[in-house]
Amino acid sequence: MKNIGFLGAGNMGYAIMKGISQSELKDVKLFAYDLSEESLKRAESVGATVCSSENELVEKSDFVFLAVKPQVLSPVLEKIKSSLTPDKVVISIAAGITGEYLKKRTNENLKAILVMPNTPLLLGEGATALSKVSPTTDDEFSLVCDIFNACGKTAVLSEDKMKEIIAVNGSSPAFIYLFAKGFIDYAQSEGIDPLVAKELFAQTLIGSAKMITDSGNTIEELIKMVSSPGGTTLAGLDRLYEGDLTGVVKNACESCTKRAYELSE
Repeated sequence: MKNIGFLGAGNMGYAIMKGISQSELKDVKLFAYDLSEESLKRAESVGATVCSSENELVEKSDFVFLAVKPQVLSPVLEKIKSSLTPDKVVISIAAGITGEYLKKRTNENLKAILVMPNTPLLLGEGATALSKVSPTTDDEFSLVCDIFNACGKTAVLSEDKMKEIIAVNGSSPAFIYLFAKGFIDYAQSEGIDPLVAKELFAQTLIGSAKMITDSGNTIEELIKMVSSPGGTTLAGLDRLYEGDLTGVVKNACESCTKRAYELSE
């Protein structure tokens, strides 16, 4: 039996717990601690046992998820460091936090795994990047990978790329939602039911994602497939090129990464 605890049962913590509870992972018991009663009730709804303090949760857990905001992580680590015995593994989902950051605030021999998940985990469609920090064992890392594979797709990265990947899978859902809002707002301004526009655009996103992953074509080839010479798509693409859409995206990603480095200081 592996005991898995969640310090923080907000949206992301709940999403991971829900994924575990609905997966085929066996011999797993969940624990949760949060300052929010509402969050704890939600954790209980997926089978988690509520703990009365941070240290109680750590003491009962083999694997401890740090599912709190980066800004409050340091005082949380100060509270629990005496309970982090050498057999325990800490999993941080906090943006920008490094293994060095965790070890400096607890102990140098801490077993840790860095994880950058995203909110589609709530629907079992997450995209999660993971990195193992020494002295975590391969078996311990494999179990955590299995947890996230049960909630979507995973990729293993080196620790020195865990800040840069945030923009690609962690923050990008918000960027995509903003992009979607532009299309839905346009449809509404033209007298089209926004619910109809939302359904059509959402399905277009799903289909386009499938084309990226399953068609065998490059991104450039996929763009050409939609762009008839002298047609409507090219007319719209010309405006996106004029506005340097890819450059704007790059700037957004670089801002994410810059903030991640700030949070790790």
